[in-house]
Amino acid sequence: MKVNHIAEVSVVANAPASRVWEALTEPELIKQYMFGAEVATDWKEGSPITYRGEFNGKPYEDKGVIIWFEPEKTLVSTHWSPLSGTEDSPENYHTVRYDLKEEEGGRTRLTLTQDNNASEEERAESEKNWKMMLEGLKKLVEERQISET
Repeated sequence: MKVNHIAEVSVVANAPASRVWEALTEPELIKQYMFGAEVATDWKEGSPITYRGEFNGKPYEDKGVIIWFEPEKTLVSTHWSPLSGTEDSPENYHTVRYDLKEEEGGRTRLTLTQDNNASEEERAESEKNWKMMLEGLKKLVEERQISET
C-alpha cells in the first residue's frame, strides 16, 4: 500500500485576496518569486500549465493541468517535474492546491498543499521549497501594496 505524504505550508500576507490571487496567476509576477520560472497557461480548467526555467544550472520544463480555478479562492493543478527523476506518468504527478482565505485587517492566508510525496523526507523537502516560494510571494504582494498606495 502506498502512503501519501502530504506537504502543507501557509503564509499570511498583509494584502487582500485579490492581490494575492494576482500574484498567483500573473506570469510576470510568478517569475519574480518562483525562481525565475516562465509560466504558460490560459488558467482554464482542463488546460495545460508549464513552468520553464533553470535550476542549479540545468534547464527544466515542469508541467501539469489546471484542475480547478475559482478566482481569489482556490487554484488546483497537477504538477510533474523531470528534475524529480521519475517517469512522466500519471502516478508520478502531484496535486498542488492553493487556498486563499481573507482574514481580519485586510490580510490573506494562503495555504498550499501538495500530495503524492513518496516519503517523509520528500514531504519535508517539498515543504521547504514551497515555504521559500510562498515567502517570496508574500514579500512581493506586501511590497506592491506599499508602492501602489
